[in-house]
Amino acid sequence: MLISEIIAALIFVLFITAIYIFEIWHIALYVLCKLRSGQKKKLFSNKKIIVFHFLAVIGIICFLYGHFIEPRRIEVTKFQIRTAKLSHESFRIVHISDLHCDKKPLNEKTMVEIVNSLEPDIIVFTGDAINRPSALPLFRETMNNLKASLGKVAVYGNWETVHWSGLDFYSGTDIMLLDISMLEFSKNYESITIAGMGSNKSLAVDRVCKMLPDDQFNVFLFHYSDLVEYVDKYDVDLYLCGHTHGGQVALPFYGALVTMSKFGKKYESGMYSVGDTILYVNRGIGMDSFPAPRVRFLARPEIAVFDIIPEN
Repeated sequence: MLISEIIAALIFVLFITAIYIFEIWHIALYVLCKLRSGQKKKLFSNKKIIVFHFLAVIGIICFLYGHFIEPRRIEVTKFQIRTAKLSHESFRIVHISDLHCDKKPLNEKTMVEIVNSLEPDIIVFTGDAINRPSALPLFRETMNNLKASLGKVAVYGNWETVHWSGLDFYSGTDIMLLDISMLEFSKNYESITIAGMGSNKSLAVDRVCKMLPDDQFNVFLFHYSDLVEYVDKYDVDLYLCGHTHGGQVALPFYGALVTMSKFGKKYESGMYSVGDTILYVNRGIGMDSFPAPRVRFLARPEIAVFDIIPEN
C-alpha cells in the first residue's frame, strides 16, 4: 500500500471516529443533564452541533447502504473495441473478477444469470476466487453454471497463490486455466488470442508476451494492473485485470481510498489507454473478508462486456 493511500485512509478513519466520539459524548451529556433535576441541556443547541448530528446520521445511512444494498447492485458496463485485426467476425468477451466467494452466497446466482443473458463467446475471470476454503464448492458451482459459446478462461489471483495455494480450484469444472500460457479462439475462420498467468508469475511476463501473434487481436489476463506499462512494448491490445475493487470504498470527487496497487489511484478502476494497449480494471463481484470492511460504497460490483469488432 502506498504512503498516500495510508494517509488518506487514516484521515478518513480519524474524521469518522471524531464525529462519533463527539456524538456519543454529546448524547451522554444530554442524558446526564436530563437525569439531574434542575439542569437543562438541549440536544440541538446550536448550528454546529446540528451539523455533527447530521453527519452522524448520514454516516449511519451510508454504512447501511454500503453493507446491505450496494454489494448486491451489480453494474454491467459495455464497450465496443474496433480493430483492423478482424475483417468480418466479432467476439464478445465478458470479464468478471474478484468473486471472493464466502460461507454465504452473495452475488453468485445473480451474476450467473446476468452473464448468461449476455450470450458471451468467451468468459474471462481474473482471479480471487474465495475468501475461505469452505466456499470452494460454491465457487466451482458458480463457474460451472456460466455459459460461453467458445470457452471460459481464468488466471489465479493473489488469494489463490498466497492464501490458499494448496487448493485445486478448477477440478471438476470446464474452466481453462492460463498459467504462463495462451489460447486461440476462432469463429468463422477468424481468431483472437488470450494469454495470461497467475499473480505470482509476473517474472514470466516476457515468456507470455512473446507467444502473442502480431496478426491477431491479443488479450492479456493478469490479476493486477502492475504490468500494463511494461507490456505496452509487446502486441497486447487489451489488458484485463481486477484486484482493486474500485477501492471497495470510494468518496465523491476523490474516488478510491485504497487500491492496494503499486500505481495507487492511477489505474483504480475502469478503462485507460496505456500506449497502444487498452487497460480495463474491473471492480469485481465480491468483497474481501474481515478485517476489510464488508461494505461497498460508490464502487458497485461489476460485469464488463467487450465486443471486439472489425474496424470497418
